[in-house]
Amino acid sequence: MTMKKQIPTLFAAVTAAVFALPLAVQASDGDFTPCRDAAVGEALEGSLCATMQAPLDPAVADAGQVDLFVRKFPARGLSKGDVWLIAGGPGEAGVSFYPLIDRLRTAFPGYDLIIPDHRGTGLSSRLCVEEEAETSPGGYQLEGAEWKTCFDLLNSRSAWTQAFTITNAAHDLNGLIGQVSAGRKTVLYGVSYGTQLVLRSRVVADPAPVDSIILDSLIPPEADEVWDLSRRSQVVDEVGRQVLADCDQDADCRQRLGGSAVDALKALEQDPEIAAKFPGGRPKLVLGALLNSQDARALIPDVIAGARVGDWSKLEEARGRLARFGAPFEAAQAASSIPLVSLISASENNARPNLTRDMVTAEEAELLFTSSIPSQLIGGASLAYPRDAAFGVTPRSMPPVLVLQGDMDPKTPYAGALAHAEQLSRAGVVRFVRIEGAPHFVLLTAEACAVEEIQAFSASTSPGDRTCAK
Repeated sequence: MTMKKQIPTLFAAVTAAVFALPLAVQASDGDFTPCRDAAVGEALEGSLCATMQAPLDPAVADAGQVDLFVRKFPARGLSKGDVWLIAGGPGEAGVSFYPLIDRLRTAFPGYDLIIPDHRGTGLSSRLCVEEEAETSPGGYQLEGAEWKTCFDLLNSRSAWTQAFTITNAAHDLNGLIGQVSAGRKTVLYGVSYGTQLVLRSRVVADPAPVDSIILDSLIPPEADEVWDLSRRSQVVDEVGRQVLADCDQDADCRQRLGGSAVDALKALEQDPEIAAKFPGGRPKLVLGALLNSQDARALIPDVIAGARVGDWSKLEEARGRLARFGAPFEAAQAASSIPLVSLISASENNARPNLTRDMVTAEEAELLFTSSIPSQLIGGASLAYPRDAAFGVTPRSMPPVLVLQGDMDPKTPYAGALAHAEQLSRAGVVRFVRIEGAPHFVLLTAEACAVEEIQAFSASTSPGDRTCAK
């Protein structure tokens, strides 16, 4: 995708001006037109596409523009309004919603479904224009020498790089909604990082009018350092230990492990010969990954029991289940933008920029389940942009909000979501729904509960906490 002009400028650092920045988004081709990949009989059939433009940096005049790709799935029959679907990540494109269109149509009957690609992802402007192009050696993903040339570019073009902030993406979102949904009933639905972007869009100047907000897998409060990304392994470990506790409560499961599940796993991880047989020689990381899928998670006690006696069939079965869980989201365009992930994670979601390998190793020694994210944060501060005045701010007022949160989420912890929902309740009506046993992305992992609760919320936006048993 060809970029518009980029004039090197200094990024506007910490300043209250982010609350007073106007944004005009203009359609490049006017209205939506049929998408080139929306062939009859295919999953994207009937979808409409548009590429629009927004300022690279609304705080800097004549800084250039970015392209924003938007796909619309029109309602079947008379349209009641628009549902904007904001993907997670950061770094995920809107394509992560495409496999879920049928269940979204069930949850939001009669609504147009509108899915933008966040700046830096999908078919919107990328941070590394050439290296993240579809026609590059690695396609949308970086490959080989592209890693160096991409990150060298990011360091040399700081004005461009540091304009890919959450706040600027929030201005993008408000501008798109104003352009497309003016005068229509509008619902905002964010998942994971998408909840952070949705909430930021309510803080910056001139938030677009929306009638309700749905937050699926709500991030913890931004300014709280208990659950930031540098502590993701502790979050994963807490969920993993709940799996082990559930095993201890089941007589058959406990018998298979010969007693305490925690003791059995500790013995396994402390045996160098057994640990070395796990992929990468890292059983804590492998078992932590299995927590993302209920089907894979259910086999963890069997994986432990099998590994102790040299039977690796259950591990292979669990990894197969995890692979099938992620298979619908493996399209090339769905690959996360690692440059954007690195930039935003280092800038806004890492409370410990001085994290070291020794610190991570020491912390992981006390855990039974871990995540790769803390290690990925090491050394990322060099690209970071300064947090602006919108960081950590709770919106002053909110339309009715529905929070859908799994109580076994290894990515956005249940306790963190609960704390954030409490903050949001001071700004408006919030309905918090606990989804029993669900991991991350409730619409994906607990479809029946998600659809049921969305439909109930659409019928009545009254407050009150609820629990949905899967």
